[in-house]
Amino acid sequence: MPSRKKDEPGFSRRTFLKTVGAGGVAAGVLGPAQTADAQGARAVGPGAVPIQLNINGRVHKLEVEPRVTLLDALRTRLDITGVKRVCDRGACGACTMIVDGKTAYSCSMLAIEAQGKTIRTVEGLVQGTVLHPVQEAFCDRDGLMCGFCTPGFVVAAAALLEQNPKPTIEQARKALDGNICRCGTYPRVLEAALNTGGRRA
Repeated sequence: MPSRKKDEPGFSRRTFLKTVGAGGVAAGVLGPAQTADAQGARAVGPGAVPIQLNINGRVHKLEVEPRVTLLDALRTRLDITGVKRVCDRGACGACTMIVDGKTAYSCSMLAIEAQGKTIRTVEGLVQGTVLHPVQEAFCDRDGLMCGFCTPGFVVAAAALLEQNPKPTIEQARKALDGNICRCGTYPRVLEAALNTGGRRA
């Protein structure tokens, strides 16, 4: 049936939207499928699949469903529990890890996506029984209260100082603004980060 033009009788906004919507859905469904077939891509899941994760210098082999987050893989499958789950929606920063040198919310990254990347958690900052300077500074400056947010703040501060050993107050605030402390210890956290970097707050 030939489509009507806008100025012809019987043309309506509903008809127009139906046509556009159907075309968009068809393109969205057929396009990626055809591309995947052309490239020979293989779908994984929904069952568990084998993956390898490089965490704190050690390779871990495990099987997870593709929907499992990096946070859940570490906490429930590998018993690496320093990283905390608080908001579970990428808003609080308690689950912060260093992935390929940059901070990342592990609750918002799939474990299967983290393969081939270098992952560091708060446990990886300790050298034997020696605390990382950031961890020492948090203890010395009372930069923690309930402790839920502390691992994320420590990891974010360590990542900052590895890139910029002597940050300004503004730089430290910006680097840590993705982390939330429900107890309100921000001044102490900032002081710990700045003093670790060799700058007196």
